Amino acid sequence: MKVFIIGIGLIGGSFAIDIKAAFNEAKIYGIDRSDENLEKALGLGLIDHKSSFDELDKADVVIVAIPVDTTVEILPMILDNIHDDCLVFDAGSTKGKLCDTISQHPKRRNYLAAHPIAGTEFSGPQAAIANLYRGKTNIICEVEKTAFKLQERGMEIFSRLGMRIRYMDPSSHDKHIAYVSHLSHISSFMLGKTVIEKEKNERDIFDMAGSGFASTVRLAKSSPAMWTPIFKHNKNNVIETLEEYIANLEQFKKLMKEDNFDEIYKEMEDTNHIKAILKGIT
Repeated sequence: MKVFIIGIGLIGGSFAIDIKAAFNEAKIYGIDRSDENLEKALGLGLIDHKSSFDELDKADVVIVAIPVDTTVEILPMILDNIHDDCLVFDAGSTKGKLCDTISQHPKRRNYLAAHPIAGTEFSGPQAAIANLYRGKTNIICEVEKTAFKLQERGMEIFSRLGMRIRYMDPSSHDKHIAYVSHLSHISSFMLGKTVIEKEKNERDIFDMAGSGFASTVRLAKSSPAMWTPIFKHNKNNVIETLEEYIANLEQFKKLMKEDNFDEIYKEMEDTNHIKAILKGIT
């Protein structure tokens, strides 16, 4: 099985590690706009060969693990160049615009819209890790538009990598993911910004920062090159979630000003219910 991975960073590199472990016959071909990344990937053993778009006609599977704006631009070209029995899937965090872009493509049946909800705050080939996807949810959109035998190939890959599968339409996916992923990244970035602007002496930040601050601001270390296009593509849903979030912050501030700490206690106690909802999620 010849697997071409476009974008050899955390996501693409982690796919490479796990696919090589799960499929003995798999050969991994890397495509990346950065030759330095490809050389690192070769050195780390993530890929077997450096490749290019000109060789996509050799692929049995193409995994697209690049920023969503670039995926929208190049996915039609990828589909133009593959053979009829090749599966293409992506790992993008938004699905609506992507699915719309290739909806009328002659090889739409070769594409599986996927979103494995997994990752870390790190980037680049050196960030790739084994078992990144084990136990994680992989959301599949418009599965009925993918050829059945190619669905089976994709599901075999996802199964061997240990993913849980959920099916969702692109619109619902983009709306829900704005709450559980995109908003948390914005919150983390803005918390980091607030602290940096307030605490001009960085030593004070690091001397006083505890595990709570470190865990909350962790996502602020994520790649702006990846997250800016996500916010752009999911703009309307992100704005809606921000409006609700800001309203809750304003309400909390109002209670503080009114010295209404009984109500603050109640709100926090009610929110503790999230422990039960998230039980078992790492």
